[in-house]
Amino acid sequence: MKAALSPDYFYIGLCLLILASLIAGYIDAIAGGAGLILIPAFLMVGLPPQLALGQEKLVSTLGTIAAIKNFMKSSAIIWKIVPIGIASALLGAYLGAEVILMLPTHIINYIIFAFLPLGLAATLFKGKLLAGNPQTNEIKESALAVFITCLIVGFYDGFFGPGTGSIFIIALFIINKLSLLQASATSKIFNFASNIGAFVSFLIAGKMAFLIGIPMIIANLLGNHFGSLHAIRSNGEIIKKILVITVGLLMVSLAYKALS
Repeated sequence: MKAALSPDYFYIGLCLLILASLIAGYIDAIAGGAGLILIPAFLMVGLPPQLALGQEKLVSTLGTIAAIKNFMKSSAIIWKIVPIGIASALLGAYLGAEVILMLPTHIINYIIFAFLPLGLAATLFKGKLLAGNPQTNEIKESALAVFITCLIVGFYDGFFGPGTGSIFIIALFIINKLSLLQASATSKIFNFASNIGAFVSFLIAGKMAFLIGIPMIIANLLGNHFGSLHAIRSNGEIIKKILVITVGLLMVSLAYKALS
């Protein structure tokens, strides 16, 4: 990052990244989509694309722990489907990260800007998808459905990432018939597993900056903590409302990048 910014602007850029990490953690705990904020922010301060993707995994992986802790206390996580989902998400994310690391930098830049709208669409239309599927009291615990879902979403998380939390929530709500709060809580376990899978791959490749990552991790932990508490107190209703904020922040980030 210091190579990308002059000394005068280094600390300003770091402060902006810390603020972005705080906001991303809060949003991620409620609706998913931390990468929609973090990756554009990393690119805007000049981090190379592979380092931006790896840094997002560093911050998001550890930041999610605070949200998982609070959701565990609320008993909203459906533990019966967790083991197979974790294994599948880990595998999928590791494979996805290995694929993206094999590609040249200029191709990754194109992929990032091509896939950002996909993450945006998952976030933007999640509310409509969830509203269009009335909730039943029957939770489907199909091992095959959980495995395939987590493998595919996990691969996407390792390959790119933004919108993964929203995609997990949609899949668990529609396919496995979890309630909105249950889907949001259980998706954190799977998203954490997929983050770990990608984290290992990017760590081995040396695509992480731990020194600047420490304050961002702390900020992300705080954001996840308060965001998950807000989601639990609101019984999941805030999840739909926060989508508007996520999309708005992303559009600002993309507009800034385009103009600069």
